[in-house]
Amino acid sequence: MKHTVKITINGVSYQHEVEPRLLLVHYIRDVVGLTGTHIGCESSICGACTILLDGQAVKACTLFAVQADGKQITTIEGLASSDTLHPVQEGFWVKHGLQCGYCTPGMILAACQLLQRHPHPTDEEIRHGLEGNLCRCTGYQHIIEAVKYAAEKMAAGPAA
Repeated sequence: MKHTVKITINGVSYQHEVEPRLLLVHYIRDVVGLTGTHIGCESSICGACTILLDGQAVKACTLFAVQADGKQITTIEGLASSDTLHPVQEGFWVKHGLQCGYCTPGMILAACQLLQRHPHPTDEEIRHGLEGNLCRCTGYQHIIEAVKYAAEKMAAGPAA
């Protein structure tokens, strides 16, 4: 028996009939067509599917779409505004915080939540805040530098 879900993703409202067992990550990618949220391990270990659900970083492979009914979701596609990257996206670009890019959307959204909680994080707080997201390409030093860059940029406020 299908259920109707109404979910707002990146400011756009969607309503669909879905099977109760449909994972949220598959709803976002396959039903809505936003493919920036990646499917990695499908067991909540890698964090490639991290999204913001009502402002909280969650792994979309561990929730059913019906659990997001009535919620607000932000995916990587919803961070930038027009031609301007979000400071965290810019940090990953400037500080080379990505290599193959597969983990990057989840890392960026986890970093956004971290910076909401800790606007001036230490290296240790960044490592702790991102520990549920794995990068299989390299070490994490560039990612940490990217988050620190974003923290400084966000603290400075919007450019004039």
